[in-house]
Amino acid sequence: MTESGPPLGIDAWLARVSDLLAAGAADPVGPAERAVLLDLARVAARRSERIAAPITTYLAGVAFAGLDPAERLARLRALLAALEA
Repeated sequence: MTESGPPLGIDAWLARVSDLLAAGAADPVGPAERAVLLDLARVAARRSERIAAPITTYLAGVAFAGLDPAERLARLRALLAALEA
């Protein structure tokens, strides 16, 4: 695997990933959802082995993928609160 050019910003990176996954959304993860996902990863990394962070966010993504954005954000927030308790 080779790297070319400077690292992409978060918006450009997520747009690229979305295109590669054929997700079809210009901004698949809004700022509020990003913040909750990062908090979820932080909690997972601190309360378990660090490698739990990406896997936890993946599992949440799989579980909540079919929801509309508002419901998905609410469910992510509820999951985060439960894991922080």
